[in-house]
Amino acid sequence: MFFTFWGLNVIKKPGVAKTDKDMMGKMFGMMLPKSSQGLGLSKINFAGMGPVLMRKRMKDKNVDSLEMMIMQAKRAGVQMIACQMSMDIMGVDASELIDGVTIGGVATYLEEAEQSNLNLFI
Repeated sequence: MFFTFWGLNVIKKPGVAKTDKDMMGKMFGMMLPKSSQGLGLSKINFAGMGPVLMRKRMKDKNVDSLEMMIMQAKRAGVQMIACQMSMDIMGVDASELIDGVTIGGVATYLEEAEQSNLNLFI
């Protein structure tokens, strides 16, 4: 799985210590979710209540949380690659990412995808 730009928010650790960032990195950091737990729901965000309602609905329907699905994917051997270029542009530091994520570019992703039966570009 290749995570780029907004997709990087999915693989950020919750509650990461502050890192030294330039002004644009700090601005992106203030505007974007700190982890998957802070993601909104596009047009059905309901002034911030959308994610809460969706997580409750998923729990009521016995659907694993996004965080649990990520953990299960890692256990199953899914390789997650964070786009280095996107990280540089958005001011995301490697220390902000969950453990086990590889950092690389499109060439790294394509090399892995070529050997895979399935790949996802997020």
